Amino acid sequence: MTMEFMDELGLSAFICGEYYPSIVSGAKTLLGQGAQHDCTSPIDGTKTARFQLATPEQLNAQTERACAAFKIWRNTPAPVRGQFVRRIGELARQYKTQLAQVITLEAGKILPEALGEVQEWIDVCDFAVGLSRQLHGLTIASERPGHRMMEQWHPLGPVAVISAYNFPMAVWSWNAMLGLVCGDTIVWKPSEKSPLCALAIQTIVNRALDEMPDVPKDIVSVIIGGGEIGKAMSQDQRYPLVSATGSTRMGKSVGEAVGARLGRSLLELGGNNAMIISEHADLDLALRAIVFAAVGTAGQRCTSLRRVIVHHSVKQALCEKLVQAYQSLRIGDPRSEHILVGPLIDEMSYATMQAALTDAKQQGGTVLIGGERVTEKVPEGGFYVTPSIVDIAANAAIVQQETFAPILYVMSYENIEQAIDIQNDVPQGLSSAIFTENLKEAELFLSPSGSDCGLANVNIGTSGAEIGGAFGGEKETGGGRESGSDAWKNYMRRSTNTINYGGELPLAQGIVFE
Repeated sequence: MTMEFMDELGLSAFICGEYYPSIVSGAKTLLGQGAQHDCTSPIDGTKTARFQLATPEQLNAQTERACAAFKIWRNTPAPVRGQFVRRIGELARQYKTQLAQVITLEAGKILPEALGEVQEWIDVCDFAVGLSRQLHGLTIASERPGHRMMEQWHPLGPVAVISAYNFPMAVWSWNAMLGLVCGDTIVWKPSEKSPLCALAIQTIVNRALDEMPDVPKDIVSVIIGGGEIGKAMSQDQRYPLVSATGSTRMGKSVGEAVGARLGRSLLELGGNNAMIISEHADLDLALRAIVFAAVGTAGQRCTSLRRVIVHHSVKQALCEKLVQAYQSLRIGDPRSEHILVGPLIDEMSYATMQAALTDAKQQGGTVLIGGERVTEKVPEGGFYVTPSIVDIAANAAIVQQETFAPILYVMSYENIEQAIDIQNDVPQGLSSAIFTENLKEAELFLSPSGSDCGLANVNIGTSGAEIGGAFGGEKETGGGRESGSDAWKNYMRRSTNTINYGGELPLAQGIVFE
């Protein structure tokens, strides 16, 4: 595969012999001192990079540098911090295509989706720049005469970011861009499956740092390491916040470690997302939403559609439309035009998909289409599959699990209350949707008796959330919120202040102590 975009981003300059650096900031570039790690592309299985992973000792040194940078950055006016983020966004715009090509190389996303992910980073930069002038608290009425009460929001400290491979740039940007304007420094452990995406981002950040010499060089850094690095970050009290995106199993480990030291964790974990299709739905509109949500990114999104809960009266018609649509899907090299479904990330993902389909059939499910490995007209060495639809009972054990692959379970319901119960009866609670033209059904779905997910949509799919709203979910999804709305408060500490400008010292609640 041609790799000109690597040169254009400056990534080739990072190569030292055959190894890429494992620790990079604006101040330092260091090779790791740990185990060797080879990276391969899901497109065709070819090797893309070789690392020696960083060690906990190297993480400790980088954490010290991030702490020192924080003491400077926290006193930089927030609008000035915003100007730094603005420049990062401008450079991301300039190199949008090259950045997207790195995502396609490492995550296997089709190029339009990869371009959309880089655009999400750019949009978050715009959001954060505006936010840099709106980090405001409240003035609160005091019960004591001659007193004023208010709250302020102050920078929190170095933030540890642990991210997954499937959104190797966007998730970092939700945390880093907001954290930076809030006055924090960022130390990022990306997935070992997508380290070049992290280095590509760091080259952009480093260029912005070079243009703004007053900005401390270690405010943003990348450390390529294994599970021991994530564990060390979670246990280190110098990180007041650990933001982790990935599996529920990983999130529980991080949450326990951070909680043991009474730190903060922001967890974005698994999603087992459902869409209710009412008998009052526009089926053609629902069909388009289902297909993109279920097969986009080859089903490897936390917001991918896993379950369709359809009214029994329209189930057969919907299933026929879905099978027909799936038969037309173009599967292949994600770098090629007109391809809609690229590869799974690796062989393990393929094996997990096959195991889930076997379990579904053993539990009474019927595979309507898909599930096979594609070997013709695709690059050798990649794991390409036909997205699958399984007709199954709502109480089957397999539908309680999130399989990170393009498997869509279809089940029926009798009334809207039952449909909502089926949707909510899983451990996860990230994204949800209903398709209906019935106002009462839509409002019930959004009410306290409706969806228990962090994202609840009407006549729109489960994936493709905009950056302006807070993103995250409930239950085993972790409860975290990132990106829009007031998610910025995660990255700051609140200080309630009372000022006595009078000549007396009355106590609150009318207490007399003389």
